[in-house]
Amino acid sequence: QVQLVESGGGLVQSGESLRLSCEASGIRFSIYTMGWCRQAPGKQRELVATITNSRTTNYPDSVKGRFTISRDNAKNTVYLQMNSLKPEDTAVYYCNAAFSTANYWGQGTQVTVSS
Repeated sequence: QVQLVESGGGLVQSGESLRLSCEASGIRFSIYTMGWCRQAPGKQRELVATITNSRTTNYPDSVKGRFTISRDNAKNTVYLQMNSLKPEDTAVYYCNAAFSTANYWGQGTQVTVSS
């Protein structure tokens, strides 16, 4: 059974930092592309970071330079370091694992940034 369990969300003030973690089980973690997406109320889910099995990373302009994705294959865990947080970063953040036709999601963790 595949599980992706996110943690690390919370309430912070504008300009502060948070680090999200996502621990995976039930998959061969090292071969998967891992990613983080977010969804704010009334908005579509938005991709915020990906890291391939060769550790190539990708970010949209909205978070580039502020967010950093990393992975620890020994711990089956992917991280999202979020710095200089803004109120518009407020959303539920979801972890994603993708390989070929396989695609899995975590249950999400809430991040709220107050101004």
